[in-house]
Amino acid sequence: MSKMIKESRHFWGFALSEFSYFFVWAITYGFLTLWLEKVANVTGSQAGIIFSLMAGMSLIFQPIFGIVSDKLVFKKHLLLTIAVAAILTGPYFQWLFMPIFNVSPILVSVVTGVFLAFILNGGVSVIEQYVERASLANKFEYGHARMGGSVAGVIAAIVAGRLFLWEPNAIWWATSIAAIFLTLLLVFSTKINFANAAVVMGDDKDGKMTKKDIFSIFKLRNFWILALFYMGASALFDVFDQQFIVFFKTFFETDTQGTLIYSYMASAQTALELILMIPMPYIINKIGARNGLIIYGFLTCLRIVGSALSPSWMWIVFFRLLAGLEMPLLLVSIMKYISEAFDIRLYATVYALASNFAKQISVFIFSSAAGSMYDIIGYQHTYLILGGIVFVITLIAMFFLEKGEKINVDKLHRQRSTIVTKE
Repeated sequence: MSKMIKESRHFWGFALSEFSYFFVWAITYGFLTLWLEKVANVTGSQAGIIFSLMAGMSLIFQPIFGIVSDKLVFKKHLLLTIAVAAILTGPYFQWLFMPIFNVSPILVSVVTGVFLAFILNGGVSVIEQYVERASLANKFEYGHARMGGSVAGVIAAIVAGRLFLWEPNAIWWATSIAAIFLTLLLVFSTKINFANAAVVMGDDKDGKMTKKDIFSIFKLRNFWILALFYMGASALFDVFDQQFIVFFKTFFETDTQGTLIYSYMASAQTALELILMIPMPYIINKIGARNGLIIYGFLTCLRIVGSALSPSWMWIVFFRLLAGLEMPLLLVSIMKYISEAFDIRLYATVYALASNFAKQISVFIFSSAAGSMYDIIGYQHTYLILGGIVFVITLIAMFFLEKGEKINVDKLHRQRSTIVTKE
């Protein structure tokens, strides 16, 4: 009987790929609002519309990307297309955004929404499910490879803040450089042991995904509960963060001081995220992926409400640092939960639909609404409303989200060893 081969030498290719991709992600979501305010001179409501359209356009990509990813499994065609598109962020924001904006703010919102949704809102599920599947095939913890994304967040926060103060458009050229590095890694470094992959993913004649399998997902109550949880907890986490930097700077006398301290705070948060990502896979293995998701929901509620009630920027920093715990909880828990609670052949489809697709519906709805509420009732009152929604949704998930069954890779191998073809 052949045995699973541990491919630890391939680990770093995936960790560095996570670093490259999430460097682009961290700069875009950390500084897009500030760039829109200072360079494009858009209002809070206009920024909210742009984020809503980004989320709305991603709804087109999410289902397609999920199904295509389950078809491709370890083929990199879609990943490379996303990476090449990310290379164009520098040219787009340097030379195209403002001319299009001057013609029509709505048009630039649509173009930007399509462009960034393809790379980020849609692309994130592609790279995340690819690395998770690779972790099963190559026998390493997804959470440890995802540490590359946390390192990217730390470096991006430090670098981007200074780049922005020097030359605002420089942040977009930094993302283009990271995307070039990602493309090279995908071509030359991210290796898969395909014998292991055949065992873990059921890559055999009888294990291929069918249309019936895809549509069967929608008959599962647990699928809808997971989707609801993401719509109420994870989505509002992102909505809360979209214009957080603008809220944070209201506690300071000058924009420069607020921007610098925000940069330090974001660096500390992602450093904490990086540190906690090391033990998090083992913690989730102990408490269970479902419990990890529930804890994440309540922590998100605490952070949003706590920020709303904070009397000074120091309290804001404290609640912001909770995100350093929240993100490892969510990232590790959701990856393990989907593989435990659903058919692994449909991993990318479930992840794209129940997590990202459902999440983007909520972001699409709440981004525009939150942007308007910021202008009308202020940040604190808006945050209290968002926090209350997260609390209610997390309570529902606590009672109705089903438990999954942990994957034992070696057991899967023993069950499928008879179908593994010798090279």
